[in-house]
Amino acid sequence: MSELRNIQVEKRDGVFVVRIARPEVLNALSADTLAELRAAFEAFDADPTLGAALLTGGEGGKRPAFAAGADIAEMARMSGLELRDHARHGQRALDAIDRCSKPVIAAINGFALGGGLELAMACHIRYAAAGARMGQPEINLGIIPGFGGSQRLPRLIGKGRALEMLLGGDPVDAARALELGLVDRVLPDAELFDAAFALAAKLAGKAPVARRLILDAVVRGLDVNLDDGLRLEADLFGVVGATEDVKEGLTAFLDKRAATFRGK
Repeated sequence: MSELRNIQVEKRDGVFVVRIARPEVLNALSADTLAELRAAFEAFDADPTLGAALLTGGEGGKRPAFAAGADIAEMARMSGLELRDHARHGQRALDAIDRCSKPVIAAINGFALGGGLELAMACHIRYAAAGARMGQPEINLGIIPGFGGSQRLPRLIGKGRALEMLLGGDPVDAARALELGLVDRVLPDAELFDAAFALAAKLAGKAPVARRLILDAVVRGLDVNLDDGLRLEADLFGVVGATEDVKEGLTAFLDKRAATFRGK
């Protein structure tokens, strides 16, 4: 990765911690920020010393924000064709997260609106602070989601509920987001980061090959019918069954000891 200006990264206990660091604009996602996120997560995915990632908003702004949306000031200067290219740029950045072979956890601290919610939805697991607010308000600006919101939101919460959010443009609080299935857990604001990091560290310590293949089975399986998904699972079951790790795991269970997985 080149020099980072819009995000901060840290490696700790096998976890890759990424913080968006544009507090003066509530962590709005500029084109450069999206490029840095893509590069960071591509590097994370290729790093064998890391087993999970945690994405959150940096501290220091006037109001807490995961990411308050796309950078509207930047977008206001773009033509239609430029906006299309910008959407594709954002989609590629978020796809780099969604397609990671290791789990990515979003810790949603504060606002996650528009592009910010699209960013959170690209993560595999989402924890939210009790004070968080989430939504897709693009219609209020006369535009539509461009970084995947019209596609990921219905897949997460269903067509009708997604259309209510997309067409209404109103944000929801963390409690409603949990009810909708948009987030997986809600915590007191002060406990959010530690809880999300604890989960990331736990997942980072799991069997590497099995962890990767579970993600592969779930992510790819959601895009096919049940029969094809079951065939995919069986194929991947055979793949993991040929590894040294599965022999270690089964033997350790029978020996009543902790397994030592090597990712082979």
